[in-house]
Amino acid sequence: MKKIFLVPVFSVILLANTLYAQTSLLPATPATPAAAVKAPALENPQSWTMVVVPDIQTYIKQIENHGILDMMLAWIVRRREEMNIRQVLFTGDLVYFNNTGRVVKSDNWLKSGRKTDLVSDEQWKALSRIMTRLDGELPYILCTGNHDYGMRSAENRHSHFSAFFPTSRNPLTRRQLFECGTNAFGMRTLENAAYEFTAPHPDNRKFLVISLQFAPTDGDLKWAKKIADLPYFADHIGIVLTHSYMYANGKRIEKETYPLSRKGGNAGEAIFQKLVKPAKNIRLVICGHVCKPDNWEASVGFSADKNDSGKSVSQLVFNTQAIGGGFSGNGGDGWLRLLEFLPDRKTVRAKTFSPLFYSSPSTRHLAWKNDARNFFTFELE
Repeated sequence: MKKIFLVPVFSVILLANTLYAQTSLLPATPATPAAAVKAPALENPQSWTMVVVPDIQTYIKQIENHGILDMMLAWIVRRREEMNIRQVLFTGDLVYFNNTGRVVKSDNWLKSGRKTDLVSDEQWKALSRIMTRLDGELPYILCTGNHDYGMRSAENRHSHFSAFFPTSRNPLTRRQLFECGTNAFGMRTLENAAYEFTAPHPDNRKFLVISLQFAPTDGDLKWAKKIADLPYFADHIGIVLTHSYMYANGKRIEKETYPLSRKGGNAGEAIFQKLVKPAKNIRLVICGHVCKPDNWEASVGFSADKNDSGKSVSQLVFNTQAIGGGFSGNGGDGWLRLLEFLPDRKTVRAKTFSPLFYSSPSTRHLAWKNDARNFFTFELE
């Protein structure tokens, strides 16, 4: 008769728990090996790239996030030859608190006791220091957001923006500057500004970029339309860069409750009706502003509408500032929107890439967002 050895139940459980604990300590195997994840490259060697940097306020307000923004800009400069990068656009909310006049600590600081959130003009100083990465290296165009005005968020038109970003700051941007509009105090600043540049060969198209301050007034829009309607720009491809314009679902913002919005500032639908739709040459609008914590569907989007001339106007919102831990996270996981302009002079490939994730083999498999919201094609007629 065979002897049967019974193992106590608690021993089996102990063994199972031990094996589970050991295997759980092993690093997870990424779905795609790091070596197989490619760095961004031009689809066509004769293409050129425009980079869109989303709202950067959370990178700036927290000291520990500064390095991520610095890495993003350093990557842009380092890859400018391979990607033929010719322009960099920022969608506004450059700081979390403009905070002119007095020091107010952020809500996060007050609730958590953390002392890493910068206050007052320290945020502008930090931004200015990081932006030296691009000065003299690449032209860049900024627009202002609601957080760049007032004490907390767009209570008034006071801003430190022009003190840190005068027209003379970056000589490469200065060469492209066509005209400055006036701000709320009658000063000609980059808060409302028009730029022009020529795409590299063989594209050779001329581009007009109009940057508008947050909640542009009727006066701002009349100035912008006057620029767009100049015969000189009749054959240019017009781009409007403004902070708040469209939701991620493609619907333009009709009403906002910010103090500046109640004091004559225009929301997205009004910007479309008063400037974009009647203009014959505006083909693209780029904005940021809207987002939800760790929700891609609420933070990026695309739509197209016809203007009064029957031409298609592409409209793009890209704001990843709350991806990666929400508004108190790391600032947005380092995501950039890369727009590749193909040499057929009409096709644009939109791609979404994170230099932060790509920098380490352990996270490289996360460096691309390849869903339809983040990897798509559109045309500029």
